[in-house]
Amino acid sequence: MTSTRAGRPRDERIDGAVREATVDLLNEVGYAALTLEAVASRAGTSKPALRRRWRGRQHLVVDALVATVGAVPTPDTGCTRCDLVAGIGTLSEAFTTRIGRRVLPALVADLADDPELAEVFLRDYFHTRRTSTAEALRRGIERGDLDPDLDFDLVLDMLASTTYYRVLFGHLPVTDRLAEQVVDVVLTGVAAPGWRGCGHRPGSPGRTRPDS
Repeated sequence: MTSTRAGRPRDERIDGAVREATVDLLNEVGYAALTLEAVASRAGTSKPALRRRWRGRQHLVVDALVATVGAVPTPDTGCTRCDLVAGIGTLSEAFTTRIGRRVLPALVADLADDPELAEVFLRDYFHTRRTSTAEALRRGIERGDLDPDLDFDLVLDMLASTTYYRVLFGHLPVTDRLAEQVVDVVLTGVAAPGWRGCGHRPGSPGRTRPDS
């Protein structure tokens, strides 16, 4: 993500100031209006200094997202439900700021045209969070809370997708209780007790009600 050119050692204080300035400006002006000049001015550094550290504006935005959203791991509280709610909750909290609705859709669009940026985004942001949540699922299996044959990828998608869906399309808010609601639905399901076990099976006719 950041530049690997040889030279004097990186000043982490500048890096932190730049990331903070980037997030502040994203919340203030949005993704399209963000400029390296404005970030440098807010951070008390120069545009060339930013260019030495980041390939471009988009890479800087991804780095800022990693630092502010992707760096919080899913905790190990000893309670599987609590772990998942806390982990997904950090995602919800991050995207209740203006940065979510104003940045994520535009950044995702840029990923389609920039394979290198997409690789960085997936590696440093997306998969980092996903791996942390996967560890919480494994701990749940070890505790006997979760089915050891669960489909990890499917469950991980289900846990996070509601937040991303609401941020991208804005049809419903990302509420304080969303993480808890999503985790409870994933863990317990939505089928009535009488329907469970008699629904559609591969190779058999689908059923919508147990008495149909």
